[in-house]
Amino acid sequence: MDARLGAGLAAPVCVAVSGGGDSMALLALACAWGEARGRSVLALSIDHGLQADSAAWSGVAVETARRLGAEGRVLAWTGDKPLTGLTAAARAARHALLADAARAAGGRVLLMAHTADDIEEAAVMRAEGSNLGSLRDWGPSPAWPEGRGVFVLRPLLGESRAGLRAFLTACGIGWIEDPANNDPKYGRSRARAQLSVEPFHQPPVAASPRPGMPEELKAMFEGLRETGGGISFSRQALRDADPAAARRFLSAALLCAAGTDRPPRGERLDALLARLNGPGGVAATLAGARVQAVDDEILIGREAPRGGLPRLPVRPGGVSVWDGRFEILVNEDGLAVVAAAGRMARLSAADRKEILALSPILRGSQPLLVGCGREGGETRPVLAAGVASVRCLTLARLRAACGQIAHETEFTSGLVAPEPWSSYVGNSGPTTGRGI
Repeated sequence: MDARLGAGLAAPVCVAVSGGGDSMALLALACAWGEARGRSVLALSIDHGLQADSAAWSGVAVETARRLGAEGRVLAWTGDKPLTGLTAAARAARHALLADAARAAGGRVLLMAHTADDIEEAAVMRAEGSNLGSLRDWGPSPAWPEGRGVFVLRPLLGESRAGLRAFLTACGIGWIEDPANNDPKYGRSRARAQLSVEPFHQPPVAASPRPGMPEELKAMFEGLRETGGGISFSRQALRDADPAAARRFLSAALLCAAGTDRPPRGERLDALLARLNGPGGVAATLAGARVQAVDDEILIGREAPRGGLPRLPVRPGGVSVWDGRFEILVNEDGLAVVAAAGRMARLSAADRKEILALSPILRGSQPLLVGCGREGGETRPVLAAGVASVRCLTLARLRAACGQIAHETEFTSGLVAPEPWSSYVGNSGPTTGRGI
């Protein structure tokens, strides 16, 4: 924790607490660390509503947190639950709720209690066909856009469940055993049962001492530019990079430029990388992104999905995230964010000139603002940056995904913070007097 968190900061250290032994041990350790380092601790417990006792378990977790000197808060996963893929949906909802709550409380880091046992179970599950990702001790929240600006720290990846429960017993702290952990209908429960009979030892993930961005990725950011939500960089730098680093960078660049939450993997990513490493021009789409390579430049932008980009009503005074790529703050009521595609002819000459300055693959995915006219009709669209505060999340997200942020105190660095509120195509900033 010392390697990733700062002492004496006003922001709380947030801890995900389920009431189980792993998270209760993490909570106790975090509270001890916070007391010694002058930091407050906020325990966040999710009531998934999937077990009859889930609300009571969250209550126990929060009460224990308060006894240990932390603030406690219960977050509920409400609404309809899917009939299939429930485990993955619950995991996604958990990450989104936790990240939202952490950011709302001013926290930048969320502690999660994954252990060495979780690493081994995940390896068994992947061997049986699961696409479960590998656990890292430090990295951006996987929830997007809820997790923007929030990192996840897993300080217990070198510890065993048995050791943590022995620690809790010695401290006189109880925990809850979820019966779902022994239910064979869940893949993790089956993996746990298999390991109890046929144990193997996966090397633990050691906490890395603030490595920063890996050296093999730094060259990719030399000369990299963000324009209109798209990313352009050197094709030669991609060719010269270590293959594993090039693959990681390309996957992250596609994800961030598309504004989505599922990175591309597998054969399609490898095929695109091979084309970009080869000769000639390239035009391709993958994972919601459009890719264009001409000479030594690669440009990646947003692909317009079938049905078009989303229409997002926005409220004055609140920050809205449109299409996972732009934060937009408005001061007027009755507005919505829409895509430029299909609306270019209705723009003013000045706004159209701004968008036409961009590459053709970026133009249609630019955010515009429209007013809601009578009977649901749209007023004349305007470039969002002309009447609102807009900032792009693409480059900051890419840098975070590639390891630029190694410590909690680096969040405000100009290299990793979101772009300033301004026009995303190079204007001096928002102006007034261009009503919608």
